[in-house]
Amino acid sequence: MSTRLTIEDVARAAGVSRQTISNALNAPHRLKAETLERVSAVIEELGYRPDQSARSLKSGTRRIIAYLTPEDDPANPNPLMGGFLEAVVAAAGEVGYRILLLRPRPGQSQEQAIDELVAARTVDGFLLSDILRDDARVAHLAAQGVPFAAFGRTAPGHPQTWVDVDSVQAVIDLVGLLAARGHRRVAFLGSSTGQPWMDDRREGFLAGVRRHGMSGQEFSVPGDDPAGIVTATRAMLTARNRPTGLVAGGDWLALGVYAAARAEGLEIGRDLALVSFDDLPVTAFLQPALTTVRLPLRRIAEALVSRLLQIVEEGVTPQAGLLLPGEPVIRESLG
Repeated sequence: MSTRLTIEDVARAAGVSRQTISNALNAPHRLKAETLERVSAVIEELGYRPDQSARSLKSGTRRIIAYLTPEDDPANPNPLMGGFLEAVVAAAGEVGYRILLLRPRPGQSQEQAIDELVAARTVDGFLLSDILRDDARVAHLAAQGVPFAAFGRTAPGHPQTWVDVDSVQAVIDLVGLLAARGHRRVAFLGSSTGQPWMDDRREGFLAGVRRHGMSGQEFSVPGDDPAGIVTATRAMLTARNRPTGLVAGGDWLALGVYAAARAEGLEIGRDLALVSFDDLPVTAFLQPALTTVRLPLRRIAEALVSRLLQIVEEGVTPQAGLLLPGEPVIRESLG
């Protein structure tokens, strides 16, 4: 019976309009929570499943979103981006879309890989992450008028369809936590790889230092080599007037601080307050556990999918990006 059920049948059973049922299936964010709950219960009770092929023919969409995945090391995967992928798949599934993972073939550029999907009309739009300044993927999609949404800020002059974490404010708040505990000499440990998000965190550190009238230093490591991070941190911790509070630009840098502090006979949380950014799973198991900023990955993914579908389904391009607050996780490393 459920195969012959129509959307009009479900609307009559729920006592709502056909459009309300359509919104519950395709754009649940448009409905009040109580309406969505009631309508969803009726849909589930009746076992209604929309005909995806008919929907695609009518709307002109494939109900597939391509995600251009960053390269990763299978032996040492990035847990943050793994969590982001899970959140994106869930957010897309909630509105009836699937995620197609995309990566260029050997010898193929990312732009060429994008062009293949665009030419084949395989997907409705693209999700991008790890956005860099003057990102070639953004410029390429914008020039062709292909719908996309980006985790990370796009440059002025490009579509502002991005969602990002307010790293500047999050680190200002971290510095405020150190100031509230009486720290006056603080330092920032970052990388010199030119990543926009690292620059934002450095900017937040400097703004926080100015706001609280503190003495602040900056240190950078040239890459992600663990030995280099430990060496740079040990030099910082043995310097005259060493900092008593340290902001690491990412949890992978903070791990090096633990090793450096141990080598110098210092106890984090007592001799050195340490705060960081990302909330990787390991941080809760460190001794002492690390105070850090968690990225709201589910909210980011939901916002990205919603903004992309505004373009795909409604023809409306967001005119401004969306900044979401980070989520501070206070643990013992703060002291």
